[in-house]
Amino acid sequence: MNTPTTDAPVALVTGGNKGIGLETARRLVEAGYLVHLGSRNPDLGKPAADSIGAHFLLVDVTSQESVDRAAETVEQTDGRLDVLVNNAGVTGPIAEARDYTGDDAATVLLTNVVGYVRMIHTFLPLLERSTNPRIVNVSSGLGSFGLFHDDSRIESRFGSPLYAASKAGINMLTARYARLLPHMRINAADPGMTATDLSGGQGHSVKDGTDAIVAYALAGAGGVTGTFRDRDGDLPW
Repeated sequence: MNTPTTDAPVALVTGGNKGIGLETARRLVEAGYLVHLGSRNPDLGKPAADSIGAHFLLVDVTSQESVDRAAETVEQTDGRLDVLVNNAGVTGPIAEARDYTGDDAATVLLTNVVGYVRMIHTFLPLLERSTNPRIVNVSSGLGSFGLFHDDSRIESRFGSPLYAASKAGINMLTARYARLLPHMRINAADPGMTATDLSGGQGHSVKDGTDAIVAYALAGAGGVTGTFRDRDGDLPW
């Protein structure tokens, strides 16, 4: 194991070159963390990392080879990981129900669900070297069965079944991993409708959208695990 280059806590945020990922990384840097800003596109990721004082980390969550190389980099530079924020995701196509295909589903699930599992599996040894390991899985209220059945909520009326299914999968992964790895804090955060490219610029600010993510990431030892929250509190699964 390499000797860490700093005593600062170490975080990795995937999908960090814009939107929720970039704001999460910025706030963690502001909180004194050494942040690896993960992106599959160096032309976008490196300038984004430089703009907030983070370290650019080339990582494509759909590629095991890429994730392995990213883990080797963190191993060499820091020797551990304190916080993993799984944020990289795609919405997939928005179409009529009859037009969705299996290939469409595979594309969404490969990034949004398989990518999270790949990151957790590969970075687990580095997380286990931390005295307070935390995993934050960025989810969505669209993956909540409870909110889907609440007619007063926008989540009950929104389409995008493939994206919603992927977020429901993330929620179950979070609950199960939290139970199976009780020495870690593993939680799911819902940014809510946030004004990013994914939402077409609709919703609240990225700062509001990252409140729950950052709260989980900055939590001290002995904090909650296996929970699903937005900036206002607990959400139904």
